[in-house]
Amino acid sequence: MAYEQPAKYRRVLLKLSGEALLGGQDFGINPAIVNRIAKEVATIHDWGVEVAVVVGGGNIFRGAAAATEGMDRATADYMGMLATVMNGLALQDAIEKLGTQTRVMTGIEMDKIAEPFIRRRAERHLEKGRVVILVAGTGNPYFTTDTAAALRGIELGADVLLKATKVNGVYTGDPMLEPAAQLFRTLPYREALNREVQVMDATALSLLKDNHLPLVVFNLAPGNIERVVRGEPIGTLIADNVQPVFAGVD
Repeated sequence: MAYEQPAKYRRVLLKLSGEALLGGQDFGINPAIVNRIAKEVATIHDWGVEVAVVVGGGNIFRGAAAATEGMDRATADYMGMLATVMNGLALQDAIEKLGTQTRVMTGIEMDKIAEPFIRRRAERHLEKGRVVILVAGTGNPYFTTDTAAALRGIELGADVLLKATKVNGVYTGDPMLEPAAQLFRTLPYREALNREVQVMDATALSLLKDNHLPLVVFNLAPGNIERVVRGEPIGTLIADNVQPVFAGVD
């Protein structure tokens, strides 16, 4: 399919946190937010971009948080994986109502509602123009959905991992606590790891670095998924072959 817009990437892995689906709510799934994200995913798909999505479950249940309250960590993590499945099904419903085919693939077998993740099958779905929604993380406790996103992005040969967050990118400090904190436009992986940036855990960053998969961290404001896929300079690009550059600096 010929691109209708100048998309920079052929295949992307989009990482959505569960919290991104909250909107102004304290808990659960906000249909208006899901529909907005679905429209942007459908738009970039219509440009000819192959799209895989990893979704978290923090809007429903956070395994790590439950473990700190005394729950067995493995049990808590499995519960968190089930929360991601609910989010993935909601996203599937919204995208398919726009006329775009999807497949939900899961790290935990549950054949009544989703396919098991098999790399070559997932690649085939992407090649056939289906949006692949990846849920239940890696299927293993003790691994975050960030790590699952990094792993799946590498396995599927994505050109870039796009992490949509509540912040504008990676800063020199916490912008909520340090008003003078500066936003990086580009940052090498080694420095991101040394700085222990909070936007993605170290295991995920190390996987991306070792396998040379670029990461863009950006704010999930309306229109930003489309903007970042076009290659507009928003958020922070973390990659091997870049120098630390601050936003607004030529």
